[in-house]
Amino acid sequence: MCTDKETVFVSRSESETEEAGFRLARSLSSGSTVLLRGDLGAGKTVFSRGFARGLGITEPVSSPTYTIVQEYERPGGGRLYHLDLYRISGVEAALAFGADEFFADPAAIALVEWPERIEGLLPPGAVNVRLEHLSESERRISICR
Repeated sequence: MCTDKETVFVSRSESETEEAGFRLARSLSSGSTVLLRGDLGAGKTVFSRGFARGLGITEPVSSPTYTIVQEYERPGGGRLYHLDLYRISGVEAALAFGADEFFADPAAIALVEWPERIEGLLPPGAVNVRLEHLSESERRISICR
């Protein structure tokens, strides 16, 4: 549940979902953390591609399901840390690979898929994004700041 400013809209295509990620990225500064929530296939990776594009990253972006984290250099300095915690069992496992360091990097932006796996480790003030299936091609995207 969002207690702050919430924006909700319906995406009717992958390109609209990417555009939502693009716009959000353009509105954030270094040191931000974005939490992506949604079922498998809800569009988190599609949103992430647009998000990376919004930060000026031109290399291909895919879900780091097996690698857990992918790092991308941002033009002009800083990094994007894209974490996929689907295979993480909890906070202890996340600490073992240094997840807390990704959140503490003031020059970076962290984008986290499946953040519910490590709720106790997440930084305060993170932006929450929920993607929900409405139909084969439609998604409800809720952004809470």
